[in-house]
Amino acid sequence: MQSPVGSVAALSSAASTVFSIGIVFLGYWGIHDQTPWSVGDVVVAALALGGLLSLGLVPWLATSPARQADDESMLRIARRAFAGGVGAVWLAVLASLFL
Repeated sequence: MQSPVGSVAALSSAASTVFSIGIVFLGYWGIHDQTPWSVGDVVVAALALGGLLSLGLVPWLATSPARQADDESMLRIARRAFAGGVGAVWLAVLASLFL
């Protein structure tokens, strides 16, 4: 089954948008701050960087060549990476509020 027209472009642009929001969050939160980090700071940074890594891989996964014309396995993996990346970035935002 062919993927819907524009799904790869939409997934890639959504991932890059959330990626940029995550970068802005890290800049505002203070990853560059000179004070010593606490355990909460490490948790927030690890969640955010893991989410950004996952979001950064989405376009590469979504555009990787398929073995057959109807093979959508890499697109499914890209969708899961997008969902995981968004979830991790939001968990980092919530953790920064409560830790």
